[in-house]
Amino acid sequence: MTQTHVPATLLDAVKNDLRPVRPLPLPTRRALRLLPLAIAVPMAIAMFWTWRAHLAVLAPLPTWPLSVLEIGLSLLILTASFREAIPGRELSAKWLSALVCMALVIFVLVNPTMPAPALPSATLTRWIWECIARAIAFSIPALALPILLVARGLPNRPALTGALCGLGVGFMGDAGLRLLCWDGDYAHVILAHGGAIAIVVGLGALSAVIVERVKYRRRA
Repeated sequence: MTQTHVPATLLDAVKNDLRPVRPLPLPTRRALRLLPLAIAVPMAIAMFWTWRAHLAVLAPLPTWPLSVLEIGLSLLILTASFREAIPGRELSAKWLSALVCMALVIFVLVNPTMPAPALPSATLTRWIWECIARAIAFSIPALALPILLVARGLPNRPALTGALCGLGVGFMGDAGLRLLCWDGDYAHVILAHGGAIAIVVGLGALSAVIVERVKYRRRA
């Protein structure tokens, strides 16, 4: 402004528009608050699957400590998403590439593959859809909380921020799937477990974009 004296009406309008703002906690602290969620999602999938299919034993190939590794990875990815939602603290392309590569490596390590069992193709296809459905059923409700936390920030790249949220929650779901999934062939791991994560990533990106558009319209 070039005026020496600010008009009283303008000054009053600015004063009336001011609101106290509570600073956001550190991204790491916000992610750690979701630790109960990261534990609850795999447990819920495993308990539901055990109850529904009357299974009493874990799958022979996976072991539960590797699911703990996926839970830790999910919290790390959510930390990145919360940082991405803060203007000026966006992740560089190098860090994003490193994060995605690490996620891919861990996914391969915790989901070792083996030859497909000698079963009808219809049965193997049904198992793929069952794993996807179970993961999606528990991941979608869990995705809502990280998206709401991201919405408290001001992401310049909402699609990317939401995709990171979806990736983190997707690994929570996979941590539960692999506890009881008996099918470890290449097609199943890629299409069922990897496909479920990819769907949650897409839903996260879409949700974040919609939330930001709603916020923009309300401010407008």
